[in-house]
Amino acid sequence: MELGCGSVESVVVNLSFWRNRSVFLTGHTGFKGSWLTAWLQRMGARVTGYALEPLRSPNMFHQAKIGEGMESVIADIRDPGLLSSRISSAAPEIIFHLAAQPLVRSSYSDPVETFSTNVMGTVHVLEAARLASSVRAVVVITTDKCYEDRGWPWPYRETDRLGGRDPYAGSKACAELVARSYRDSFLSARRVGVATARAGNVIGGGDWSNDRLLPDIIASCERDSAVRLRNPDAVRPWQHVLDPLCGYLALAERLASAPERFSEPWNFGPDEQDNVTVRELAQRAIDLWGGGRIELDEPSTLHESATLRLDSSKARTLLAWRPRLSFGEALQWAVDWYKAWAAGGDARQLVEAQIEHFEERLENARLPVLQ
Repeated sequence: MELGCGSVESVVVNLSFWRNRSVFLTGHTGFKGSWLTAWLQRMGARVTGYALEPLRSPNMFHQAKIGEGMESVIADIRDPGLLSSRISSAAPEIIFHLAAQPLVRSSYSDPVETFSTNVMGTVHVLEAARLASSVRAVVVITTDKCYEDRGWPWPYRETDRLGGRDPYAGSKACAELVARSYRDSFLSARRVGVATARAGNVIGGGDWSNDRLLPDIIASCERDSAVRLRNPDAVRPWQHVLDPLCGYLALAERLASAPERFSEPWNFGPDEQDNVTVRELAQRAIDLWGGGRIELDEPSTLHESATLRLDSSKARTLLAWRPRLSFGEALQWAVDWYKAWAAGGDARQLVEAQIEHFEERLENARLPVLQ
């Protein structure tokens, strides 16, 4: 079965490609990593995950029983010997590198951990890939914040300058350079595809991470307390988690078959109208939940970009990818997930149901395969 996105390049995700395929995924215990692992398992991939234990409880990894039906290694990517050994024994064809210190505010409180995890962790993954003869493609997940903050209102393109005013953004810009260096110095000669993926601000059910807007809103609504906003007018590229994951899968497939064509940076962002303010997301989430209120907090003294937008026209044109869920739909899916879980729903069944629904969206948009 092939799932399409209605563009010039045949299909966006080929389910048969992943069946019985060996995949190594760092960061599988995190929010995005758990969703990606569940989708890979659903498609029949043989997944090995490598990550630290989740920091909070509840968490998606445990609630949805992501560790069942896979090889789950609880370890630190800053341990290069163990990481290389695990990649070697798993013999993966595809590596997704998601493990990271993912929070801007945490990067200010512990910049050394942020740089060591996000920069040297990426070095360790790519060095292990260099030594593993099985590897055909590596997708390194960075962030929309890797661009130099120019303060402009238009979307950033893959050719725009990298930056990094805060330690998190700087570490992710460095990871971009690490990926490019390993690609050009070592992996391209072996026809191993290496690409970076820059997504927007993802939302979805099962995210209980610290210092994330939607989880904080849901927690406030459940406690019947005020939702406190630091930067209510900040504009972000909000998208449901399954949309960028669809892009990662499409990119990995194409890297494996044509590394010389697709070994580049790629943006996976929402449609322009879905770049909205923090205040709008909070108010609409409260309305969907059915109660709550907003209070403004003291503005943060730490630097955070006022506006972030992504230009994803390259992914649309060359990967046949585009977002399948609007901002309103993405938020509805996320709030519905939290409501169902709070009412006693099974987390894994909720994940499977939304992945199935998303696959139906892709299948309905499928075009005939071009030969």
